[in-house]
Amino acid sequence: MPAPAPSVPRPCACTTVRRASRILARAFDVALEPAGLSVTQLAVLRAIQRHANEPLTRVAEDLCMDRTSLYRAVTPMQRDGWLTIAAGADSRSRTAEFTAEGLRVLQAADAPWGSLQTEIIDRFGRDRWAALVSELERLSACVLAAEASREG
Repeated sequence: MPAPAPSVPRPCACTTVRRASRILARAFDVALEPAGLSVTQLAVLRAIQRHANEPLTRVAEDLCMDRTSLYRAVTPMQRDGWLTIAAGADSRSRTAEFTAEGLRVLQAADAPWGSLQTEIIDRFGRDRWAALVSELERLSACVLAAEASREG
């Protein structure tokens, strides 16, 4: 297979961001292990908390996940007694509600998550972190625009 033209920017945007994401996820998973959950589970639980009484499709949109992936992530949390799933406003929608155990797990994650989050951001620089977040949001918007232009 021929190499891409030299005008193609390097390194690969996806590979670069995914590499950083894997490093971050591994560090947060280790930090959250004593609380009994992963950083992915924490993100899902926090999104459910932000969207209390809203359909799980809204939670999936918040996390930029497809509904099937979200349900796959929620199923073990339901099995472990962290969440209950209830019928939503219509026959097709579902909502998730925390159990006492789910709230306990979420609370147990706060300290280790906060400690690692603070250490990472302080090492990186709070101003640089704010700028990076802004740039990552801009990158996401560029990707969505590129997808839309390819679909249109």
